[in-house]
Amino acid sequence: MVGGVFYEHGHRMVATTVGFLTLILAVFLYWKERRLWVKKLGYAAFIAVILQGLLGGLTVKLFLPPPVSIFHGVLAQTFFLLTILIAYSQSCERQQRSQGDLPCEALLIKMSAITFSVIYLQLMIGAVMRHTQSGLAIPDFPTMGGKTWPTFDSRMLSSINDWRFAANLEPVVMKQVFIHFLHRVTALMILIFIVTLNYLGTVRFNSPTRVKHSLFWLSVIVWVQIILGILTVLNVKSPVITSLHVVTGAATLAASFLLVLRTSPLSLAKFRESFA
Repeated sequence: MVGGVFYEHGHRMVATTVGFLTLILAVFLYWKERRLWVKKLGYAAFIAVILQGLLGGLTVKLFLPPPVSIFHGVLAQTFFLLTILIAYSQSCERQQRSQGDLPCEALLIKMSAITFSVIYLQLMIGAVMRHTQSGLAIPDFPTMGGKTWPTFDSRMLSSINDWRFAANLEPVVMKQVFIHFLHRVTALMILIFIVTLNYLGTVRFNSPTRVKHSLFWLSVIVWVQIILGILTVLNVKSPVITSLHVVTGAATLAASFLLVLRTSPLSLAKFRESFA
């Protein structure tokens, strides 16, 4: 168990356990669940975990090709969302809401869905950045390539690659710089959306307690994620900090999805009406 073997083998063992548990979950929902849409979620989760395992095998067999590795990472987050939706379908909270629920304002529902969508997009960008070796394509903060706003010219690229040479890192191309920059811009967008959500949920509208709780924890997680992102750059992608950054990214996605579930009507038709 040297040279990273422990982590790779551990990853496979955990993946096998998750796959087995997902099979049990799908069978349980088939036999015990009366709602057809929840049964279908169980089937979808099982199919997703099988596909995830196949992608994991291809990732190894093909020596980490970026497209396969990126899809592998994004599908993992999608599977995570499926498990959250299944869990919420079984929760006491949802059962209580089905007996009579005060609807949230349409604007809050829309903003929650948009924020969740941008966070999901951000995780996709993060996967692209990670698997194209763009994590330190802009190696400084708060400046970017030595400037307050990047110029994306040959001088900026030379400055970045001079730093990377001194740090014993491979040079990058402008495409990698763009990917990294997009990740930072999207992070700023998410922060703005979170501030807006907090205003809507706690100041403008009298939201239910469950929504306010979700807003609070989502805000905390997002700030932690931003700090970890900054530290990832300043510590030259320290394995511990970078791993925490990835984990907290998943937690951010989960918290934003739970907010969508808590603000949205239980009926899909009414949810669509909120966007009319």
